[in-house]
Amino acid sequence: MAQTNPVVGDVGGNVVRLCKWAQRAVAAGAELVVFPELSVCGYPPMDLLERRWFVAQVQEGVAEVARCSARLGGAGILFGAPVPTGHENGKQLHNAALLAADGQVVAVRAKALLPTYDVFDEARYFAPADEVAVVPFHGERLGIHVCEDAWTDPSIGPPAKLYDRNPVAELAAQGATMLINISASPFSVGKELLRQRMLAQHAHRFGLPFCYVNQVGGNDELIFDGNSLCLDDRGQMLATGRAFDQDLVLVDVDRPTPQLDWDPQKEIASVHDALVLGLRDYCRKCGFERAVLGLSGGIDSAVTGALAARALGPERVWGISMPSRFSSPGSVDDARSLAQNLGIRYDVIPIAAMQESYLAALAPHFAVMEPNVAEENIQARIRGNLLMAMSNKFGHLLLTTGNKSEMAVGYCTLYGDMSGGLAVLADVPKTMVYRLARYMNRGASVIPEASITKAPSAELRPNQTDQDTLPPYEVLDGILERYVEQGASVAEIVAMGYDGDTVRWVARAVDRNEFKRKQAAPGLRVTTKAFGVGRRMPIAARWEHP
Repeated sequence: MAQTNPVVGDVGGNVVRLCKWAQRAVAAGAELVVFPELSVCGYPPMDLLERRWFVAQVQEGVAEVARCSARLGGAGILFGAPVPTGHENGKQLHNAALLAADGQVVAVRAKALLPTYDVFDEARYFAPADEVAVVPFHGERLGIHVCEDAWTDPSIGPPAKLYDRNPVAELAAQGATMLINISASPFSVGKELLRQRMLAQHAHRFGLPFCYVNQVGGNDELIFDGNSLCLDDRGQMLATGRAFDQDLVLVDVDRPTPQLDWDPQKEIASVHDALVLGLRDYCRKCGFERAVLGLSGGIDSAVTGALAARALGPERVWGISMPSRFSSPGSVDDARSLAQNLGIRYDVIPIAAMQESYLAALAPHFAVMEPNVAEENIQARIRGNLLMAMSNKFGHLLLTTGNKSEMAVGYCTLYGDMSGGLAVLADVPKTMVYRLARYMNRGASVIPEASITKAPSAELRPNQTDQDTLPPYEVLDGILERYVEQGASVAEIVAMGYDGDTVRWVARAVDRNEFKRKQAAPGLRVTTKAFGVGRRMPIAARWEHP
């Protein structure tokens, strides 16, 4: 099981890595080396698949993998790539698994079930398999299939029964002696346990060993956790790949090792590791070596800074405090303490004089109205401009620090604290941010205790706290989980015991702030429904909540 981290679009680099890993595996005794879905081009390649020159590069990459297999003494390489359908009409590509051995591609098996929900849009690019068939190899009959082909149990997989066929059952009926799934299954909280349950059901139902190899790494919003696994014919665990890291795992299904007592990561540990990997890969794959962020002394910027230091190394992270006349001395002290704890660079740029200059320039025009949020947001926009200037000047990636709860209801400032290249916590609810901080402090004090215990505040006016505007975060996050992630109606949420006026306010705030989220930096997905490619809502629209 070759659990690799490809770079989307880097066909040459991906193929070189693939061939090196195959050689390592065969040197360790493997007869078959299995790579993830679309491992030649990386997943998801999106509209690159609509470029003829790119598809041609992929086909040359496939040919190079075949040539590599000639040096493996008869061992096979099972890998993923888009391949032409050969049909005159319809989509021109299959999402396929290819088996290469002895210098040639000896079998191609296309993906039968094409997911088109949430973050997936494969029907945009691919045609489904014409047929599902086993592949004879080294005395076995391999039931090779691709990712979604195994997600056929509506109690575990997609939210409803989407498909009329079960490719795994078809392969078993054809006499498969082993089931192999190549996958690019993105992470969300708890998904690794769902996968294990689903695959164990397949193995047990059909009495066949099951090998599942998943991609690892961050690609834009999506984070792939690896967690590849191999099960025996009763669904018991034989071997696993590491979580959130590349791994090469050798397993002999004829002489299985003792069954593993597999225990998935705890939820908050998996979220932490996912965010570290997503941030690290976003920087690495986009060509950034360093990151800069604003440090307010609050919990969100503290957790973001700690994640950045872990992902990139403290010497590559720059924290900047930008106090205004409303910033408390404690907030500045907490920001400085965080930077010292992390060992990152720390600088202070006061903004009070800049704010006064802005207000003076606007005073003749604003005089006809009482001060309101417009004056408050000037502070956030000054800070955004300063941080963008640092990013432009020094080539650092600017990290935004807002969390999912704030993004959901628009408690954030366009062109202010929303300015940046990556929103690290955009899919992390505020209550989970606190859990992350406690998790980071489990061995030593990293996040200052005051940042965790003090009332959260944007500090844009005297004595301001978030709860002047928002419901308590425990209430807000409970409503948001049901409204955004579960798709419940206002009436259904009220029936669960939440206050009706509060639920209606939250739902209206989520709906009317869609325009802000469309302009936000990409965020790392860790829940089942993030604000990003998997949630497509209109802006210029109007509807009544039931």
